[in-house]
Amino acid sequence: MCAVRNCPIPICRASDDPHLLMTTVSNENEIVDFVAVARESRTPFEIVGGGTRRGAGKPMLGEGKPLPVLDVSGLTGIVEYQPEELIITARPGTSLAELKAVLAEKNQCLGFDPVAWSLFGATGKPTLGGAASADASGSGRLRYGPPRDSLLGFRAVNGFGQAFRGGAKVVKNVTGFDLPKLMCGSFGTLGVLSELTFRVYPRASHRVTLMLRDQNPEKGFAALRTIWKSALEPSGLAYIPASADLSLGDVGPENIGGGAALIRFEAAQTVLAEKIAATKTLIGDVTLLEQGEAIFAAIGEGALFKASDLDVWRLSVPPSEAARVANALNAPLWLGDWAGGLLWIGAEAQDAPRIRAQAQQAGGHAMLLRAPAIRRAALGIFPPQSPALVAVTASVKAAFDPLGLFNPGRL
Repeated sequence: MCAVRNCPIPICRASDDPHLLMTTVSNENEIVDFVAVARESRTPFEIVGGGTRRGAGKPMLGEGKPLPVLDVSGLTGIVEYQPEELIITARPGTSLAELKAVLAEKNQCLGFDPVAWSLFGATGKPTLGGAASADASGSGRLRYGPPRDSLLGFRAVNGFGQAFRGGAKVVKNVTGFDLPKLMCGSFGTLGVLSELTFRVYPRASHRVTLMLRDQNPEKGFAALRTIWKSALEPSGLAYIPASADLSLGDVGPENIGGGAALIRFEAAQTVLAEKIAATKTLIGDVTLLEQGEAIFAAIGEGALFKASDLDVWRLSVPPSEAARVANALNAPLWLGDWAGGLLWIGAEAQDAPRIRAQAQQAGGHAMLLRAPAIRRAALGIFPPQSPALVAVTASVKAAFDPLGLFNPGRL
């Protein structure tokens, strides 16, 4: 029987764990019914969509046993698409592949480059809801901002079993609290999403990726910051050290020398020619990469770490501090994105205190993205908060989910 007493929703057993009870829903009313029963019985549960980011955050266990699972992967489909207004509304279980294909037909895209983080090795379907809940953006974030800057509105079910709406289906909305920003990056701890409205952007007719080779971290990140501060509007700025091997075309140890700075531009072909010429004037001789799109996709997904058993961290630091932090950590596997604002670090278990200390010293923070369950349970996905921030976080959580039903303990 269902772990939630008298649950009116049909139950099926998860294929990968015969002891784990899973409830699959296909609309918002079923979510409301499920949460109402869970609230009545005070039974916490895990929320799962495509499952590709399930390994991020602390393991969720209810009194030493796996939690019941609410599967929202059945909430699929595009509800409304207005290309002329640059907005699209879709259900959270809609696959990123489907969404990208629909937008591409109108030469549009989600600016933040939603990613699934393939380093987890999950076989599920990357979904829009998962990307928003994990605030999972790729290299495009540099130009267009993170998911929370593009999420205009949403519908969700809170811990009271009530459906509610945040934001609006318009690009300019200045009324009320900015709830969409809270939902992005909450990893399902504030509500069960049932619908999302995103701003979309025109997709340029051409893209080009340039490489400045044989650069150590100091020179490489300095070159990226030069392009970032210019008027050239790059859509990707990454640094690949000599020790990293993405195994993709022109970006390998035999091609990059002492390290490589990668620059991506999007524009019409004539404009791209001007951007390339200006880049050479600013930072020196650059070469054109044949597989630029695949390289930036691999960077955003964390593909460098997929075959490794190292713990994987994402450090958000000021770009001016990127080279110093990278050199101080001297990690066996690492690379930089967002002009140095993001450092991907692969490290051994004992390096955790040093990683978080270096990030804090730089004025940033370190997110433990992948590690064995025992270390995720001990360290948490983010560093400990200050007492004041703990109080604010607790009050926000209580306003949405006072009984702690949603993904308990994940953050």
